[in-house]
Amino acid sequence: MEEGLIVKLSIEEYCCRMTITKGMGCKNLLVICHAYNNFQKDVIDVLAPDFSSVNVVVRKHPIAGLGKIISVPQLERISSAYYAIDCANTSQNTHIHQTPVWYIPTNGGYRKLGDRHYSSVRSFVQRWGIKFDLIHAHFIWSSGYAGARLKEEYGVPFVVTGHGYDVYSLPFKDNEWRERIEYVLNTADHVITVSQSNLACIKKLDVSTPVTVIPNGFRSDLFYPRDSSECRKLLNLPQDKKIILTVGNLEPVKGQKYLVEAVQRIVRERKDILCVIVGAGKLRNTLERQIRSLGLEDYVMLTGGKPHDEIPLWMNACDLFVLPSLNEGNPTVMFETLGCGRPFVGTRVGGVPEVITSNKYGLLVESADPDDLAEKIMLALDQEWNGETILRWAKQYAWKKITLDIMKVYACSLQ
Repeated sequence: MEEGLIVKLSIEEYCCRMTITKGMGCKNLLVICHAYNNFQKDVIDVLAPDFSSVNVVVRKHPIAGLGKIISVPQLERISSAYYAIDCANTSQNTHIHQTPVWYIPTNGGYRKLGDRHYSSVRSFVQRWGIKFDLIHAHFIWSSGYAGARLKEEYGVPFVVTGHGYDVYSLPFKDNEWRERIEYVLNTADHVITVSQSNLACIKKLDVSTPVTVIPNGFRSDLFYPRDSSECRKLLNLPQDKKIILTVGNLEPVKGQKYLVEAVQRIVRERKDILCVIVGAGKLRNTLERQIRSLGLEDYVMLTGGKPHDEIPLWMNACDLFVLPSLNEGNPTVMFETLGCGRPFVGTRVGGVPEVITSNKYGLLVESADPDDLAEKIMLALDQEWNGETILRWAKQYAWKKITLDIMKVYACSLQ
């Protein structure tokens, strides 16, 4: 295996971070989130050493585990929360807690989730005497709502990050949702969102709180170039195929069905490909039926979900990463792919066009268009990619650099 991607702060960046974090060592951070894995965990882990203590409260539905046992769509919507904690390599000053939140997994139940989430976090804070000087909530609903209510009660600064559906979808469903989202955003001392596309959505709302765009990032100690042949051996993947990879929950918004349709078109031209779909979700049976009906059993592989620390192997084993999503905020897998020096083909949604700004890093396609997707995949498979060029572009998105901007927001909010 090759050594990890070395990402160093410049002297100016280092001095800036030291100045900003000088007063953070005596501060306590409370993080409210829906999960402690992948992108939410990564950013918390990088920020944690700058604080005296970090308490992370993760929302959990008490019966979420049943969704892994009983195939009921309503349970599948909440089942991922049961497996949303990854305590590997967590800092000693970081304490992870689950806060039980009962709700009916329906649209009406989801509307009531905010008050239930707030009550659960509030009870936990009071029961254990948790001290905090700053609140950071990931996702406006329902973590952001809980954070807004706590700010009003405790009078501490509150920062909220709007990641995706909570920005481009929820506030535009109806007036009630709009009021709820605007309440959270206007209660916050600062709003972070992950793309200019998200910012444009927030500007359509009646929000006076300052908003800063800070993209997602990747762990450069985990996602870096490795020997492709060795990774394929470890994963039992063929050495003589062009491997197309996608990683994501098997949900309609991720657009995997369009990728399968694109593969059908590609195999008419070439047979040397294998499309690997990594992820779990309610669409697995539907995708299996689609693959069988199109006769693609030899060309499409569904692996199921994989641990986060195994994803770098899959990325390094592939020739090309494809994200066929219908909507995104700023997908973490895009940055992780670039961090591995692999080219990226993705739809023109969310923050994707803000990152894939050159065909030196990847290609863009229209969403829900299998013909365009097939054409761009074939172009990408035939193109000579310069991994070093991709890596140089990726370095700016390493969490070590991205969190410098988050610390600036914290410092401003604490003033």
